[in-house]
Amino acid sequence: MDWLFVALGLVILLLGGDALVRGAVNLALRLGIPALIVSLTIVSFGTSAPELLISIGAVLEGVPGIAMGNVIGSNTANVLLVLGVPALLAPMATSGCETSKSYLIMIGATLLFILLCFLGPITWWHALILLAALALVLLDNFREAMGHRKDARACEQEEVEGADPDMSWLKIGIFIVLGLIGLPLGADLLIDGAQNIARDFGVPETVIGLTLVALGTSLPELATTVMAALRKQADVALGNVIGSNMFNLLAIIGVAGLVGPLPVDPNLLRFDLWVMLGASLLLVPFVFLKRDITRGWGFLLTAAYIGYVMAVLL
Repeated sequence: MDWLFVALGLVILLLGGDALVRGAVNLALRLGIPALIVSLTIVSFGTSAPELLISIGAVLEGVPGIAMGNVIGSNTANVLLVLGVPALLAPMATSGCETSKSYLIMIGATLLFILLCFLGPITWWHALILLAALALVLLDNFREAMGHRKDARACEQEEVEGADPDMSWLKIGIFIVLGLIGLPLGADLLIDGAQNIARDFGVPETVIGLTLVALGTSLPELATTVMAALRKQADVALGNVIGSNMFNLLAIIGVAGLVGPLPVDPNLLRFDLWVMLGASLLLVPFVFLKRDITRGWGFLLTAAYIGYVMAVLL
């Protein structure tokens, strides 16, 4: 049954990722808002739902280490694996994406999180700082979205594969709802099965949080990014990763920190936090130097993630 749950979860994740991308891109067309902004909000929040559910559950069940490992490992996987694997299937033209501002905010959130970890354990006041930063980010995104709606030139949408400017509001809503429901459901099925399999092999809980749980909760981002890459929607792919990483650090740890204290394992301070930051900095060529994520880059990013997982396991 555990292997069946894993397989069923993967199928639901792929279908949910496709539905969410279709709904989000067409919602952007109907509202006159660039797809990037929608991917930074609706898509990234929806694909981060598994991390939120698992982190809260881990705190309530008395295993907060899984919550911290989940977010740190997931953010690392989001950059290395979620952008690496899709690039192996279809190179992404990220050179045309305007993500510098959002990327700098993501780096700022990463540095803030690392600082609070060194001041840890994460308690309610650390959580309030993270949630306040999230509120500022959301307000800025809303202001920018309203600015695009008022600017007729910014409302001109480039033609993208799978986009349908005549899609009804009902159909758009169905796609988005199916995606937001399917992604956490698929991830939950996959994680439950995978955790049981891992325990049967005697893998420690901490390692499960950093690798298996983190990988499982990153699968919604991976499914969404694969579909976006195949549909030549690089802005959705890159925006999804940047927005999801911001949401993981600010919202998930923020909410989990209000539920209960989150101790910071010394190993996270010595190694995993810096790997997460290093992975985030690997996006500099694509954001500021206008490089496309080619298959070569995809191979390097994927290989780096495999190397990280091996280092954690060893």
